[in-house]
Amino acid sequence: FSFILIFHKWDVYTPMQWVGLNNFIRLFQDNLFWQAILNTLMFLFIHIPLQIIVALFFAVLLNQKIRARGFFRAAYFMPVIISGVVVSILWQQMFSQETGVLNSLLSVINIPKVPWLNSPEWAMPSIAIMATWKNVGFYIVLFLAGLQTIPGYLYESADIDGATDWQKFRWITLPMINSTMLLVMILSTIGGFSLFIEPYILTGGGPMNSTLSAMLYIYKQAFYFNRMGYAATLGFFFAFMILVVVLVQRKVVEQEY
Repeated sequence: FSFILIFHKWDVYTPMQWVGLNNFIRLFQDNLFWQAILNTLMFLFIHIPLQIIVALFFAVLLNQKIRARGFFRAAYFMPVIISGVVVSILWQQMFSQETGVLNSLLSVINIPKVPWLNSPEWAMPSIAIMATWKNVGFYIVLFLAGLQTIPGYLYESADIDGATDWQKFRWITLPMINSTMLLVMILSTIGGFSLFIEPYILTGGGPMNSTLSAMLYIYKQAFYFNRMGYAATLGFFFAFMILVVVLVQRKVVEQEY
């Protein structure tokens, strides 16, 4: 049905009208849609490296023999199972420019308040930080699984040779979890392209459309403006973009292994 809608104009209330390829012509002339694509790519550019670094850091810590390790593993995973809407509302309060926890902490050390969600420069990085906190527990689990497959004798040999902790991490840990790293990158990319709840709750796509994601734009075209045919066209085009990215990443994985 969505494929049929691509070639029609339909507002739900009136019969569909055949428009041929007009929806595609409109898509390539829609500057706001391309801005939404760029916003989504900017989110991925911030979110994916941050996600990998934070998840790997805590996975390495939790892979050590520390007190209450089971508690910390469960605590880091807890945000993953909490509703995205609930998490977004909580962070909306934390990001508040006047009464938020983050700006209150900054005020203690005499740093000016940051307009986390009210500035085009800060809004998308703020959403990326929140999304990382929400999802990092899942990737910690993946990295932990990868770390636990590394043979212990490799570290024992490195200790005998006098290797430092950094050398062991650089030359043993990272190469041995390369496949896990690629998996995390692919899953983070797919999840990042589906960015919707966070900007929908936190900013509505503002300020100045700086956090308008591609998914949010498609949603607005369909359910705010009742442009079902055009929304279907945007959806198919965006799905094709994601398919291309996934195929490229798969090609990289196949070449690596």
